[in-house]
Amino acid sequence: MAYVTSSMASTVQGLAPARPDERPAAPPTATPPAASAAPGVRLTYALLVLMALIWGVNFSVLKVGTRHFAPLTLNGLRLALAATVLGVLAAVRRRHLPSRGDAVRLVLLGVLGHGLYQVLFIEGVAHATASTAALVMAAGPAFIGIVGRLLGVERPSRAAWAGIGLQLAGMAGVVSGSATQRAAPGQDGGLLGPALVLAAALTWACYAVLLKPFAARVDGLQLSAWTLFGGVAVLLPAAAPGVARLDWGAVAPAGWGAVLYSALLAMVTAYLFYYRGVRVVGPVRTSMFSNLQPIVALGVAAATLGERPGPLQLAGAALIAAGLVVAARR
Repeated sequence: MAYVTSSMASTVQGLAPARPDERPAAPPTATPPAASAAPGVRLTYALLVLMALIWGVNFSVLKVGTRHFAPLTLNGLRLALAATVLGVLAAVRRRHLPSRGDAVRLVLLGVLGHGLYQVLFIEGVAHATASTAALVMAAGPAFIGIVGRLLGVERPSRAAWAGIGLQLAGMAGVVSGSATQRAAPGQDGGLLGPALVLAAALTWACYAVLLKPFAARVDGLQLSAWTLFGGVAVLLPAAAPGVARLDWGAVAPAGWGAVLYSALLAMVTAYLFYYRGVRVVGPVRTSMFSNLQPIVALGVAAATLGERPGPLQLAGAALIAAGLVVAARR
């Protein structure tokens, strides 16, 4: 959470390679472009691993948060906080502001990627176990590959298609396991939660693919801020009744901790890493790192929430992990 400073935000943005037209001409003895770009790619991969760790923990954090807040109230509070922080940081970097046209388009995309997506996601988490939600979301890269191919943005290789097939089969196993598994005391069961999370994953896939052209030309911090503004425009009116009825003094520290973690780490820090990955290595490969989330989420949910996935869910997790390995092969 200490990440939220303008200096750190500048550092993260400074890690991104310059656009081709900004690079000086290399002298004859300079390192070849492929070699000079490698450290930036490796650093991007490291940040994407950290992103996956943050988001993996976030499933359990949000599950705890929904015990202290109504789902829409929790979403409204964390999005408002994240948008405020990103708005301040974006204002500091005014020279990187997007064009007026791009700003409008980013806000509209944010309605999809932070508005509709977050409503579906938080309601899904509230009606499913943290483990199930994480495993269903792990099929997101498969949806991104399919949507990207349909829109002509991505051209997955044969290995990628094989990985997509494994991920979809794994996701089906997770959903089937959730439908047949009896919920433990204090946990949720049935298809409603997984279905909502699945709809959230499809929504995010469309958002990620449509965002790709902007990620190539808009500063990552500005991208995060302007898209989040679109989400806030949707969620704040929906969350307003719950916020108005909220007894602020009665909320336990764990509830406020969930708001802070999910806003400052999951929505500020991790999103900046995500947008860097989309620009540097592309949306499909970036989203592949999100398949590390279930491993983290399963462990954290077992340790903190006492969740125990069933055999079908574990088999689905194995297929999803296999899909990641296969799709990542060149």
